[in-house]
Amino acid sequence: MGNEVRVRYAPSPTGHLHIGNARTALFNYLYAKHLGGSFIIRTEDTDDKRNVEGGEESQLRYLKWLGLEWDEGADIGGEYGPYRQTERLDIYQKYVDELLERGLAYKCYMTEEELEAEREEQRANGQVPKYSGAHRDLTEDQIKQFEAEGRKPSIRFRVPQNKTYTFNDIVRGNITFESSDFGDWVIVKKNGIPTYNFAVAIDDHHMKISHVLRGEEHISNTPKQMMIFEAFGWDAPQYGHMTLILNENRKKLSKRDEHILQFIEQYKNLGYLPEALFNFITLLGWSPVGEEELFTQEEFIKIFDPERLSTSPAIFDPAKLKWMNNQYIKQASLDEVVELSLPHLIEAGKLPADMNEKQKEWAVDLISLYHEQLSYGAEIVELTDLFFQTEINYSEEAMAVLREEQVPEVLQGFLEQFSNIEELSPEAIKASIKATQKATKQKGKKLFMPIRVATTGQVHGPELPNAIYLLGEDIIRTRVKNVLELIK
Repeated sequence: MGNEVRVRYAPSPTGHLHIGNARTALFNYLYAKHLGGSFIIRTEDTDDKRNVEGGEESQLRYLKWLGLEWDEGADIGGEYGPYRQTERLDIYQKYVDELLERGLAYKCYMTEEELEAEREEQRANGQVPKYSGAHRDLTEDQIKQFEAEGRKPSIRFRVPQNKTYTFNDIVRGNITFESSDFGDWVIVKKNGIPTYNFAVAIDDHHMKISHVLRGEEHISNTPKQMMIFEAFGWDAPQYGHMTLILNENRKKLSKRDEHILQFIEQYKNLGYLPEALFNFITLLGWSPVGEEELFTQEEFIKIFDPERLSTSPAIFDPAKLKWMNNQYIKQASLDEVVELSLPHLIEAGKLPADMNEKQKEWAVDLISLYHEQLSYGAEIVELTDLFFQTEINYSEEAMAVLREEQVPEVLQGFLEQFSNIEELSPEAIKASIKATQKATKQKGKKLFMPIRVATTGQVHGPELPNAIYLLGEDIIRTRVKNVLELIK
């Protein structure tokens, strides 16, 4: 196989790019790039019942959005193509014929009903269901009889007896299986399409794959693939199986966990940054040396050490992802943050799609107020709600501020100073608050909190002079007058 590191990510075009699959792709990508090897995308599309239109294109689009680039694949070609399994059927057939000729595989004519009855009987006897080998050694007459009945055969691999399969897993160390754990397994289905474990082994050999990093659910597939490598006298790749991703309750991440968004497309649509997703996902089951958690892709490539792949399940923490994305948003330029956020304000009907220059300038100023606070683009709609309300429903916490005895004096004083402003600006508003302090002798929270609550309806928020400026003269006067009426 040579010394070149060649890894593959092999998506099925069955839908959107899932967090778990994205992690598999990222780890393979980082492993290859760290060691100067090649990263290959191979599309496993033989399960036509589950394939969806546009599934492959969707997978590739969101891998690219995350920042991954590959050296070979169906979209760019390469020396070892084709890179879609449905375009490799003639290759698989050659090896099926060889196995049949050598007696290492055979045709099985059992129906689904017969196989299910066999499994039911085994379960009833307390056995682990597996194929019994009932059609392992059919006579010519039996074969003719089954074919006369119109039965379509599957093709099964003849599992060697009394054989031990051991492989040194990159993550878990030595793992051992006995051949007696397996019944003769199907390598070609009744419809003539090769099964996953057979096709994968053929492809990995032909594409000179040196290392296979994948989820732990594939551990039991590994000995089957090793059987195929052994049957043809090929060297198997080195395997590594990553641990499960769990939710906060330490349950396996399920697509039914609706409180956790699980597809990369969802995060993109919410206004998460690809660099943050790349960072967060890479730390699901792998850890760097030290306490630092924020890295660029280039830094990850440099420091990625497969020895630090975790043997414990990874916990998907949505709050941690929000925090991490906020760190990246803080580092982003205002233009980038506007691009991330503005579409959500338009989609929510807060701003028109066709804005004039003055409206666009106002929108940019508004988003800039929340640049440091924003966790993801769509959050801007909730954060800026106060700027689009016609009426304010004051919370109990806000009313507690407005009931303080100095509030009427402070608000009346602020309204007078605010009305004296000739040209509205954050600086002029700041000066009017300072003048209110001087006139009323109130300062600190006694001064700022009543003004903040009366003008914004909130006890916490962005820089007050900037918020008042963006709300505008008419709204501010109306809100302060309404509060003065309210607390009479």
